Amino acid sequence: MPFDPATLVYDARGLIPCIAQAEGTGEVLMMAWMTAEAVAKTLETGRVTYWSRSRQAFWIKGETSGHTQELVDLRVDCDRDCLLAVVRQEGPACHTNRRSCFYTSVVGEETELMAPMV
Repeated sequence: MPFDPATLVYDARGLIPCIAQAEGTGEVLMMAWMTAEAVAKTLETGRVTYWSRSRQAFWIKGETSGHTQELVDLRVDCDRDCLLAVVRQEGPACHTNRRSCFYTSVVGEETELMAPMV
């Protein structure tokens, strides 16, 4: 059955959260926002395209850094208000040069940073 990005539930700004997960390992790499058009572009090209809230523009992951995300599977949650992009990640996913954006661990009242990707 054909998929229509308009059937997803977007917030008041027309955005939906998208979690990027590494193919094979299931590692959570990052979270970013998409619009209906970003979802359509991602499905059309196979290159994960997000919406930058600060720049008010589309950004294709890895377009400038070379750290690309190739779409393997796009999954919709049960409420249709969150996406999971299973991706083939080339290089680090985080702009801090770490594999994942989720590199700060909170234990009790303390935080611990995980080592950056080398």
